[in-house]
Order: sequence, then C-alpha cells, then structure tokens
Amino acid sequence: MGESGYLAAFIAVAAIATFATRVIPFLFFERHTEHPLVRHLGRYLPAAVMALLATVFLQRSADWSGSWMGFDALLPGILVVIVHLWRSNALLSIAAGTISYMAIQQAGL
Repeated sequence: MGESGYLAAFIAVAAIATFATRVIPFLFFERHTEHPLVRHLGRYLPAAVMALLATVFLQRSADWSGSWMGFDALLPGILVVIVHLWRSNALLSIAAGTISYMAIQQAGL
C-alpha cells in the first residue's frame, strides 16, 4: 500500500470515527428523552456553554491593556445581546457580533 493508500485509509477511519461520535449520542438518548438528567441537561447546558464561550472570548480576545479597556470585545458582546433581545434570532445576533468585532479589529480601535 502506497502513501496515497495510507492517506485514504486514514481519511476513511477519521470519517467513520467522526460520524460515530455524532450518531451514538442520538441512538443512546433516543430511548431516554424523558429521563430527568437528560431533560435537565437539555434545559441548562446550552446556556452554560454560551456563558463559557462568552467568558473565554472576553478573556482572550479583548485588549484589557488599552486606553479603552475591553472595548473591542465588550461592544460586540453588548450588540449580540441587544440584537438577540430585539429579534430573537441567534444567527442574526452572532452575525452582528462577528461583523462588529471584525470591523473594530480591522479599524485598529
């Protein structure tokens, strides 16, 4: 088996493993959708993940040493909240925050 054969085998194994890790939870939880733990996770986990992502974003992306401490990340974060409360559309909120963050970064503010 040549180098391209090993590469094709690697890609196939990676694709199967990725597909399996996506499908197995759905197969397992299909029978347990009414379980209290699954309902609890379904209710609170999305908000917890969003809070964690926002915290990591503010910690790593904001310039806290500049004259406007954290402005470059706080303004897009506030915009995301405002747009989401206004339109209740996650995709629009994320797009507005991303576009404003990238505009601030490109402008060098």
